[in-house]
Amino acid sequence: MPGDRTDVTPMTTHVSQQPVPSFRAVRTTSRVLLVDDQPIVAEAMRRLMVDEPDIAFCHCVDPEQAVVAARDIAATVILQDLVMPGVDGFELLRRYRADIALRHVPVIVLSSREDPRDKSRAFERGASDYLVKIPDRIELIARIRAQSRAYLAQIELQQAYERLETLKHELETRNAELAMLSSIDGLTGIANRRTFDAALDREWRRAAREQSDLSLMLLDVDFFKRYNDYYGHQAGDECLRTIARAIATTLRRPADLAARYGGEEFAALLPGTSLDGAQHVAQAVSEAVAALGLPHARSDVACHVTLSIGIAAAVPAPSAGSESLVRHADTALYESKQAGRNRSTVKRVESAIA
Repeated sequence: MPGDRTDVTPMTTHVSQQPVPSFRAVRTTSRVLLVDDQPIVAEAMRRLMVDEPDIAFCHCVDPEQAVVAARDIAATVILQDLVMPGVDGFELLRRYRADIALRHVPVIVLSSREDPRDKSRAFERGASDYLVKIPDRIELIARIRAQSRAYLAQIELQQAYERLETLKHELETRNAELAMLSSIDGLTGIANRRTFDAALDREWRRAAREQSDLSLMLLDVDFFKRYNDYYGHQAGDECLRTIARAIATTLRRPADLAARYGGEEFAALLPGTSLDGAQHVAQAVSEAVAALGLPHARSDVACHVTLSIGIAAAVPAPSAGSESLVRHADTALYESKQAGRNRSTVKRVESAIA
């Protein structure tokens, strides 16, 4: 009956009944879909392939259903007539190539005539091969296998490429994670000494090129050994973490860097900041730490945790090194401690001025 002609009819026992795999799923057998409205042609084609165990054959008599049928059987090769009722073969070629799941499936056009103009038009629309029906059996089988192998190889290559891209992305992600871990202090979560040293060198050279200010603060937790002895090492670690967050939060500008310099000592690198500006930042940091209200029963200067700060600033000369900035900041910190702690001292690196 005419209503039965829209069915996709399996013509061999090798047709898979599994759900449609995605375009990139690898198929292990040649799955051939014949789109032709003539049952006698379909039967002839079936007979040509029936003894080939690696070829699964299906027949679709309604060209309107060809795209769905090809998707349903996960076709690796489509054989189709050019002249059919309703939708001609050239329009079908366009539909295959517009469908994401079928755009790369090879299509072998079967035609009753060998017209060069039809061949040219078919190849322009995306046909992979062209045969005059009914073709020689040996030639047909060879072309089906060749087209299937090429298609499946293309899928495998695409899968390999996608796996490679996935591995590349995973590697980049892991490398980024490792880079971040290698730049962060494990206890406090702010930059470590290695990151600080690299940033100091970079910002020093930039300031020398631009002849701009660069300031450095070294900050030390007052009487921290007494704090550790009295409250315990776990409390000491939490104290350092809390202070690190307070310092990092107080540094407002993206270029500023808070780092753990070593032990209970921290550093703050302030590009483009003058000595006066660095003093304001030091005051803000001191106030932020005082506002934490961390009890310190063994401090000689306050009942809570405090900081001693050394500040150094310079406009670097191109020939000078950043060591002078660190040395002056360290001297300023020593003077803050000698003067009674819980205070800041400033030093300008005059020798670094061009």
